[in-house]
Amino acid sequence: MLTGLSVSWGIFILIVLLGAGNGLKNGVMSNFSERAANTVQIWSGRSSMPYKGLKSGRSLNFAEKQIVDVDESLDETGGKTGVVEKNMTITYHNEYGSYNVYGVNPVYQDIFNLKIENGGGRFMNDLDLKNQNKVIVIDRKIEEVLFKTESALGKYVQVGKVMFKVVGINSKKERYGEGSAYIPFTTAQSIFNPNKKFYSIAMQVNGLKTKDANDKFNDKLKQTMSQSLRFDPTDTQALYLYNAQRDYIETMKIFGGITIFVSIIGIFTLIAGIVGVSNIMLMSVKERTREIGIRKAIGASPASILRSVIIESILITTIFGYIGMVMGVGLTELVNIIMQQSAAQSDTGMSVFKDPTVQLSYVFISTAILIISGVIAGYMPARRAVRIKPIEAMREE
Repeated sequence: MLTGLSVSWGIFILIVLLGAGNGLKNGVMSNFSERAANTVQIWSGRSSMPYKGLKSGRSLNFAEKQIVDVDESLDETGGKTGVVEKNMTITYHNEYGSYNVYGVNPVYQDIFNLKIENGGGRFMNDLDLKNQNKVIVIDRKIEEVLFKTESALGKYVQVGKVMFKVVGINSKKERYGEGSAYIPFTTAQSIFNPNKKFYSIAMQVNGLKTKDANDKFNDKLKQTMSQSLRFDPTDTQALYLYNAQRDYIETMKIFGGITIFVSIIGIFTLIAGIVGVSNIMLMSVKERTREIGIRKAIGASPASILRSVIIESILITTIFGYIGMVMGVGLTELVNIIMQQSAAQSDTGMSVFKDPTVQLSYVFISTAILIISGVIAGYMPARRAVRIKPIEAMREE
């Protein structure tokens, strides 16, 4: 029992530590899924410093020129879109609600990880942009409120005073608010934004693998916008920038340290288990020296005695290792269920602990190490005992 408890405890603690580390990592990483990891978004603000004869306090707004400037000046950028945001009333028959309506390009779906499931229609495409089609993609929340039990696909909704055809349903759960809707950028500019000004640009970036590379890109982007919008590049209120890639890299560094820390704790716990198994098996065989002498005296061969000790060691470590594995997996899964239920009941849907998976290879390797340690610890004194004469073994105290 002592040997088995030592084995079970070592495997149990190892799984709990590895599972907790992975669960924490997966939970935090799932919260990055709001947008692609290689996303940069900027918002225009108000200048707080004079610049080349221009006064401070100017309201800075983006136009399509800024998108072109970013495309021409920064090779690291991929797909990009201006974001026209309006709070509009969306009506379907007698149902209506006030929602954020975003005028965006098709790449917005990839930047913000919108999910169009099978049977959920489509997102807008380049043809919609070119023809300024009056099509709209709505979040699942909006469909549930306005359409109740019927499907929204193919139906027409009134956005403000204009009719739009619903072509897609976004199934991605929003953390905040009652849902959003998405229309082609060109349509939004033409109907709802006659001055052609907007406050945000979202883009994907490529090849920025380090924190320094992202910092340099941020500086270049600020410099480009400063020349395009004519504000001091050191003005912290003129432009707001969020670089998801930089935050992602920083988070991965933190979890790299956590993984190393957890691994070290797990290794030392495993070593403690090995020492426990070895000591207990050593004492167990030593106390059975008289028994071994009697068995030899009545005709037992040395091989059969060694075999019985080894089989006993393997059975104990295997059975109790499995028990420790089941208990460890059970505990991590129980915590996972509790955290998921808590996240589902919250308004944000965020979870700090998710999918505490542990690679079975780690568990099997750890169990194998304990088994081998137990076998060696039992074999060495048993080998000594079977070599001495039966009469001397029976006199052993």
